[in-house]
Formats: sequence, structure tokens, C-alpha cells
Amino acid sequence: MPYIKTRDGTDLYVKDWGSGRPVVLIHGWPLSSDSWDETAMALANAGFRTIAYDRRGFGRSGQPWSGYDYDTLSDDLADVIEATGAQDATLVGFSMGGGEVARYMSRHGGKGVVAAALVSSVVPYMLKTDDNPDGVPASALAEIGEGILKDRPGFFQNFFKQFYGVGYVTSPVSDGRLDWAWQVAMQAGLKPILACAESFGHTDFRPDLPAFRVPTLVVHGTGDETVPIDATGRAAAKGIAGSQLVEYDGEPHGLTVTANERLNADLLTFLGR
Repeated sequence: MPYIKTRDGTDLYVKDWGSGRPVVLIHGWPLSSDSWDETAMALANAGFRTIAYDRRGFGRSGQPWSGYDYDTLSDDLADVIEATGAQDATLVGFSMGGGEVARYMSRHGGKGVVAAALVSSVVPYMLKTDDNPDGVPASALAEIGEGILKDRPGFFQNFFKQFYGVGYVTSPVSDGRLDWAWQVAMQAGLKPILACAESFGHTDFRPDLPAFRVPTLVVHGTGDETVPIDATGRAAAKGIAGSQLVEYDGEPHGLTVTANERLNADLLTFLGR
């Protein structure tokens, strides 16, 4: 079943690997489900069914003009869960994908979900406001759209260096990894890229946090310059009752790559509970 059709007729590309208790992996901006491959393999080899899909507008999925708000994106997640029959599932959202998890838990009542994980997630609120002083200034978020419109290829070349914590002298990832991420990002449509950047930068998920009534793991790198930990990971852990926060010292935003073995081990430990 490489594709499923959402309630508004959008085609979503879905990968369904392994067998066992399902784990649904939701990717970050501006990547695709392929960014989860190493973790999906590890989970499938450990006896879990891993389901990952390309968000609308990204990867191999359809690129409609609309539907990049989190209500619609969480409806897409609901449609993936229903089409795959993924009951008693664990939802794992990376970066922007954490927003789908949060909105699914509130908008769809967490139907069929037994656990959740937020990895380098934008939840609960990225935007700096008077009541969210640790957030990202609106001017910095606006620069994302401006940079993409001016020179999308050049913007993403620089973006992924910060994403993976590349320094002037050392780099935790290869040039090949950077090239691959750039190629995946360039598959996405311009409208989806811009609309989703607006959504993850300005959506307030704080009202969604009480809907997390399942065991929840929060993983975040203390060196994350893309999605700062104070406004997101630490705030999410405080707002989700009974959640577990695991901080990866010094790790950048893209810790799904830079700390992949550790993340896989932590997810398997969490799933084993």
C-alpha cells in the first residue's frame, strides 16, 4: 500500500515495514519519511511494525494548494492510522511532526494511541511572545520565508548545516548526508514549504498538552539552534503530565542522525515499557 488517499483526496506516500505493535513516525520540515529510515529499520528489526509517510506537499505525496494547517495535518495522520489499521500505536513526531502528534491527541482524542514521543519537537510553542519569552522572535521566523523566496536552493544548503550542527572546523555528518537532505528538501513544493513554516512557527500547542493522557517521551538536544529546547522540549515536558524528558547534551536539531544509535535505544526502551 504505497499510497493512501486522505479525506480531501490528497495522495500520501506510506511506508509500512515489519510486523508487531505499530509505531507511526512523522517526519520534520522540510524532509520526508526517508529521514526516518535508520530508526524504522531498527524498530522493525526489534519486532515492531513501523509506518512512516510523506507529509502532504513533501517527498512523494501530493502537493495540494491548501491543507498545511495543523488541523488538516492531524486529519491526515488520522487517515494514515485508519488506512493502515494501526491500533494500539505509538506516535513519534520529529520537529514539525511533533505538532501533528499534539493536535491528533486533542482533535482526535488520541484514538488508537497508547504512547507518544516528541523528538526535537516544535511543541508547545515556537514563537516568542510576552508569555513565551524563550521562543523564537517573529523576525527570525519571517527570515525563513524570505530566504526561501529569494534563493530556495541556497537557503537549504545553509539551513542543513545548522540543522546537523556543522561547525567551521568539524562536522558530525558527512557531505553526502548534507547533499541528501538538500535533495529531499528540494522535492517539496514551494507553497507547502512556506505554508508549513508558517504553521510550525506560529501554532500554539499549549492548549493541546492536557490531551496527552498516554506515556510520553520527550527527547531534545541541548545544542539545538533550530528549535531551542527551553521553549519546546523542556516546556513540553513540564506541560505533559507524567512525561519523561531526556536531554542529549550538545546534540543539534538533527539528532535523529547525529545520535541515531542512542535515539533508537531510547525509543526501544520506551516502547518496551
